[in-house]
Amino acid sequence: PVQLAESGGGSVLAGGSLRLACTASGFVHSRWCLARTRQTSGKEREEVARIDGDGSIGYGDSVKGRFTVSADNDKKTLYLQMSNLKPEDTAMYYCVSEYGTCAPAVDEYDYWGQGTQVTVSS
Repeated sequence: PVQLAESGGGSVLAGGSLRLACTASGFVHSRWCLARTRQTSGKEREEVARIDGDGSIGYGDSVKGRFTVSADNDKKTLYLQMSNLKPEDTAMYYCVSEYGTCAPAVDEYDYWGQGTQVTVSS
């Protein structure tokens, strides 16, 4: 089975940086999407960054210019470097995945990691 193991996260002051990592295992296809979503209490889930099956990269509007996503294909690991963090970035961050192309909606991903908490204090 596909498994997504997450690491990183924690607490930081506003303006600080954190890096999240997600390592996938169990993939049986060569093309896959890895993405990061987040959810804060009282808000809908939001996709913040993705690397699609064709290698294209995308970001949510709220994180453009501050977050950078990259991948180590050999290790099947997705990295999310988060800089200039703001209190509104506080959320539970999830690694998600899909074979082939990324899901059209955040709730439609088939595979989810356990999540990691990011807390940004002002």
